[in-house]
Parts: sequence; C-alpha cells; structure tokens
Amino acid sequence: MTDVATPAVAVDDGRRRWILIATIIGSSMTFIDGTVVNIALPTIGRDLDAGLAAQQWIMLSYSLAVASLYIVAGALGDRYGRWPLFVGGVAGFAVASALAGAAQSTEMLVAARVLQGVAGAMLTTNSLALLRATYAEDSGRAVGLWTAWSGIGTMLGPPLGGLLVQYASWEWIFFINLPGAVLALVLAFAGRSPERLPEHPRPVQVFGSATIAITFGTLTYGLIEGAQAGFGTVLWAFGLSAVGLVLLAVSERRSANPLLPLDLLRSRVFRVANIYTWLVYAALGGATFYLALYLQSAAVGYEPARASLIFLPISLVMFFLAPRFGKLADRDGPRRWLIWAPLVMSVGLLLLTIVTDTNPLLPLPGVLVFALGLAMLVAPITATALKAAPDRYAGLAAGVNTTVSRLGGLMATPLIGVVITLVFASASPHPNADPFATHVVSADQRDATVTAFRAGMGVAVALCVAGSLLAARGLRRDDR
Repeated sequence: MTDVATPAVAVDDGRRRWILIATIIGSSMTFIDGTVVNIALPTIGRDLDAGLAAQQWIMLSYSLAVASLYIVAGALGDRYGRWPLFVGGVAGFAVASALAGAAQSTEMLVAARVLQGVAGAMLTTNSLALLRATYAEDSGRAVGLWTAWSGIGTMLGPPLGGLLVQYASWEWIFFINLPGAVLALVLAFAGRSPERLPEHPRPVQVFGSATIAITFGTLTYGLIEGAQAGFGTVLWAFGLSAVGLVLLAVSERRSANPLLPLDLLRSRVFRVANIYTWLVYAALGGATFYLALYLQSAAVGYEPARASLIFLPISLVMFFLAPRFGKLADRDGPRRWLIWAPLVMSVGLLLLTIVTDTNPLLPLPGVLVFALGLAMLVAPITATALKAAPDRYAGLAAGVNTTVSRLGGLMATPLIGVVITLVFASASPHPNADPFATHVVSADQRDATVTAFRAGMGVAVALCVAGSLLAARGLRRDDR
C-alpha cells in the first residue's frame, strides 16, 4: 500500500470533522464487534446447539477474512479511492450484521461472519487512510482523536454486549451495528470531498491473498476439526495448507510486486518485530477467547454481564498507560519493554487460573497485571514494526503488522483448543462433552474444565515467554 496522497483541494473544517466522526463510528463497530461476540459465544452456543468447535468458527471466520484481505483492501483504496472503499465497507458491514442477527443456524452465522470480515477489512484499512488524505498535514491530531474515541467506544463494547446478551438476546449484538452504520454513512456523504489518488498505486495482490486464505483457512480447519473428529480424518486439510504455503512462496518470489518486498524482509528489526507480534498476539487472542468461555462455564458460573466487566479494566489501563509506554520506548528504545511486557502478561495469565467461582475480587489481580503487560507492549511493538520499514513502505508495513497480529490469534486459538480438548478428555468422566458447558455438570467434570483451562493458559504463557526471549536475542539496545 502506497503512501496516502494529499487531497487535490483544501477541505473545510466542517467536512473534515464529519469524516473524522464517520471513521470513528465505522471503526468502532468493528472493534466492539470482536469483544462483544466473544462474550456472547456461550449463549450463542446454547441457543444454536454449537459446541466448542462451532464457537471457534464463529469467532475465527471473521479473523480469517480480515487477515486474508487486509492488504488487498488497502491496495484497492489506493487504486479506487479511500472514501468509496470506506463507505462500501460500512454498508457491507451493516448488511452482514443484519444477516448475522437473523441467523438460525451455526452455518448461517459463520457465513455472515465471513461477510463481516470482508467488509471489516475494507472499512478498517481505509478509515485511517481516508483520515490522512482528508487532513493532510493535520492528520497527526486527527489520528490521535480517532484513536482516543475509538478506544472509548471499545471500552464500552464489552459491558454493552454483556447487558444485551443477558437482558435482551444475542441477536442484538449484531443489530446494534445498524444505526451506527447509518449514521457513519450519512456523515461520510456530508464530509465527502475530491480525492487525489497516487499515480502509481501498488497492484491488487489477489493471488497472494487467496493463497493466504487457503493456507491459514485449511490449517485452522484441520486444528479445529481434528481435535473433535481425530487428526487422521483431516490430513487432507493440512496437505492443502502446505500446498497453499508453497504457492504463496512461489508467487512472492516471481512477482514483480510481492506482498512482502525484499526491502522489508532484509530488515532484521522488521523480521523480529513481526515474528514477535505473531507470538504475543497469538497468546493474547487465544487467552482472551477461552477466558470468556471459561468464566461463563458451569465451572465458574459468571453471567454474561458480569463476565463482560472483567475485560473493562484492560481497556481502561490501555487507554491511560499505553501512550506513556510508547513515549518511553521512543526515548529509551523498545528492547527493554518488549522483553518485560510478555513476562508481565504471563504473570497475569497465571493469576487468572486461580479463578474457580464467582467471587468478583479473584480475577482482578490477574486482569490488572495482564493489562499492564499489554499496555507496555502495544505501542512499542507497533512503532518498532513501522519504523523498521523504509518510508515508501510505511502503509504496507502497517498492513503486514496488522495481518500478522490477526494470524497469531487465528492460529493460536485452535491450537490452544486442541490442548484444552485433549486435557479435558483425559480428565473428564464424559470426554466428549463440551469443556465449557454452561449447564449444571458433575464435580469431576467441573474439575476437568478447570484443569483444561489451566493447560490452555500454559500454552499462552509459553508463547509470551518465547516472545520475550526473541526480543532479548533479536533486538539491540540501540535499536530505535
């Protein structure tokens, strides 16, 4: 994705303000949707008779679509304009949300989630690009406002979702996107202005993105379904994933405009930053997914509204502390913070494994420590990945780093699920039962759920420790 050009004509403050608000509302829908769906999964699973594998697909189908199309969506915005891609993404997200709310089966809901991911990729990629094109030299302040208000919207997402699920129905977590989408579209049209496009935009990498979808989609399928039906029955999926990976490597080597230019891959800091991103975001995505299921399982007994409040301190700590750690990393270099951050996160995850009942104080130490580690991490790793890229690849580097973070959660969630399923099956008197069943279960099955959850968190801790070791060995003190 090329650098964003400045608009052809000056844009008055009123129109710029409408675009800013439109992008905040549009992006907030996608941010909120991720956390809300996670909280709602136990209720959705009960209503649609969806077990652990189906619940993973409901969550991961969205991430797979976004990860596969993020870079393509940016290239389409460069070629055809950020405004039409943003507007199309908002409209598509609204339609997909309506279909998700109306879904009567797991298959229908997963299909709607894929459509949400396609639209979400167009929306999120082009929202910031549209801001940069609209505000030009003032884009720094606009992006700061976008980040702050989107963060506030994200903080409100979990408790709002928990209340909707508990006191209305899970369908409303999707229907609530509709009025927001309408308002974002109205404001986007009110703020529309002429846009100058790059003379030589990067080509749309359809084949590369298709191979990403094949590679990671079939790998995810094999991990999820293999844990339930036996890995011997899904060997074809792993084989197809390997074929996709080979095709991706061949197309990258032969393409005149690869998804990952050699100039980027030659940068040691860029390579280390993105492998590190994969490791820690794998831990983050997998841990938060199963924490929401565990808290609402019969082993703990949280209701949706209370479970949603567990995630609120994470957003608050991030909102107030992440910018401070970003400044410290700019001053002292990122190495120190990238070594310690995942270790602090690991301590938080270990503390969360002591939660076995509805005592509201038990999760608090773990959540606060985990949030502190995450606040130490996010700004330094993002800045490191972007600053390691040449200026002409700044937009592409952002797209690659976001894609890698999505792929981390996409791959780790089913991998942790395999560990949880195997440990639960060995410890439970009913090995084929749902590890996170919400109905009344026996004491032995409850203990098996606790043991399986702790094993899953152990995998997330191992990923965090691996990230810390990578930063210690791969980054130097003078890296900026």
